[in-house]
Amino acid sequence: MIVTDLEEVPWKKILPGFRSKFVHSENMTVSYCTIKAGATLPEHAHPHEQITNMLEGEFEMVIDGETRTLKANTVTVIPSNAKHSGRALTDCKIIDVFYPVREDYRD
Repeated sequence: MIVTDLEEVPWKKILPGFRSKFVHSENMTVSYCTIKAGATLPEHAHPHEQITNMLEGEFEMVIDGETRTLKANTVTVIPSNAKHSGRALTDCKIIDVFYPVREDYRD
């Protein structure tokens, strides 16, 4: 069993206004992310499946051309290779889960 104290995991700046702490297993990556109001996520796609769990705030997400406003307790599944982008309408706290592991987010 592996136990990780998130207080000991360093923050990483992903994009302007986005910072995350990453925990990796053999097959998955979990991102604990804070986002400042107004920060934007440019459109992109990746081979990883992604599940976004909104903890706090409001985030406008566009997935394959469909726009939704995500709020606390909203969970969104982003399929592999789906184009997606977004914008923080307020300060946000999000947990993202990726499968398979995001090697680009390892140290």
